[in-house]
Amino acid sequence: MFKLPRLLMLTVLTLASFQVHGVQLKIATLTPEGSGWMEAMRAGAKEIKERTEGRVIVKLYGGGTQGSDKTVLRKMRAGQLQGATFTGSGLADRFSTIQLYSMPMVFRSLDEVDYVRERMDARLMAGMKSTGLISFGIVEGGFARMMSNFPVRSPDDLSGKKVWVPEGDITSYGAMKAMGLSPVALPLTDVMIGLQTGLIEVVTNSAVGAIVLQWHTRVKYVMELPLVYVIGFLVIEEKAFNRLTPGDQAIVSEVMGRIYKEFDRSNRLDDENASRELLEQGIISIEPYQGHIDEWRRKVMESNRKLAEQGEVDVNLYDEMIAHLAKYRAAKQSAASSQSATADAGVDR
Repeated sequence: MFKLPRLLMLTVLTLASFQVHGVQLKIATLTPEGSGWMEAMRAGAKEIKERTEGRVIVKLYGGGTQGSDKTVLRKMRAGQLQGATFTGSGLADRFSTIQLYSMPMVFRSLDEVDYVRERMDARLMAGMKSTGLISFGIVEGGFARMMSNFPVRSPDDLSGKKVWVPEGDITSYGAMKAMGLSPVALPLTDVMIGLQTGLIEVVTNSAVGAIVLQWHTRVKYVMELPLVYVIGFLVIEEKAFNRLTPGDQAIVSEVMGRIYKEFDRSNRLDDENASRELLEQGIISIEPYQGHIDEWRRKVMESNRKLAEQGEVDVNLYDEMIAHLAKYRAAKQSAASSQSATADAGVDR
């Protein structure tokens, strides 16, 4: 009876196992089960499995069951996970420049965000790939605003108050210090306990984030000042992605890219609706004084610049972002002046 050489037999068995089980992409997220994000991602995982005929299996672990961002990154390096979802600060240990858009008080409106993203998203995605991570697009999470159990209108209201900053988020830590607060760094999974115990007195989050994580049940006021533009993204280790055939890579990229493009589009509307819901549930909206906003912005932008020069983000990309914003604001100011002059001329006639 003919016998296969042992090495060849092992190869055949390995290939057979691959065909039966496929390549698993284990992906962790803090997003709770039952959320719209999880439903869309599970639908995407099913589509990928069907279109690759079982060669690619996307397995999702929701609700933070795989631990904090740092724990998840460690598991990714060890090969226990192949990917995860993060916000900008969550991936800072691996690719610090992804925090660029989320540097505090950089953007003043979503129109400014759109202008900059159109010109710089591709640069950030390329930078991420250079660190060995594959992503499928940036998703907007809305503007994080300051939430607390006391009204905030002036610097005196914040003096010495304990504010949460994401673990490892050096840019937010510096900004909160510049605004006169006492930052307390915690992983996202510990924030609710921090609010319940008084370890932290102030949090910043988007309206959607506050509701999904139930933080809105522990605060009474929200300050109507865009502090941080929140972004999210899914990343997969390039070495794991490269285990897929080129055809299967194209399928995964097409499906995930389509899903994330839709997330980016729909999240803006979701955040608008969530902002209204906060008010309907009794959260009180507070408008800070413009003079205080200008002073906060000056101090925070000084902190941002210093951190960029220290290498927390790529200083050249930071300068490019600031240049884009200056150009946009100058054009908007010019358009407003022209409109005003036209209106005045009409009155004179």
